[in-house]
Amino acid sequence: MTATNKDKYLRFALIAFGVIFFLIWPLGKLWPSGWIWHGGEGTYYLQMICGIYAVLGFYLIHASRNPSKHKSLISFTIWSSVVHALIMAAQAINDDHEKGHLVGDVPALLLVAAALWFLSPHGSSVES
Repeated sequence: MTATNKDKYLRFALIAFGVIFFLIWPLGKLWPSGWIWHGGEGTYYLQMICGIYAVLGFYLIHASRNPSKHKSLISFTIWSSVVHALIMAAQAINDDHEKGHLVGDVPALLLVAAALWFLSPHGSSVES
């Protein structure tokens, strides 16, 4: 894949993931066992997560205009998604009520991380 194609796909991925981050609330309403933790009892928790991801989504969409100027945001999104997914996976494995997350938000965050990592220029252009 050429650098030009990677940049084009990276811009698309930033927009797509940014928009998807705004959709956590509706995803949780459609499939609570895969997207809402604690059986949906903690509405404050859900509001907090939706708020954080909406802000991140806004900045990812903004970064799509010129990804090379937003390397640290892309790197943060990659690594925070991996860490978040690993913590959620460990919790879901140990809690029978949260097993649906192993096929919901856990793989979704790993997909975000993998796609952004693959599409980001490596070496000196992405800060680790």
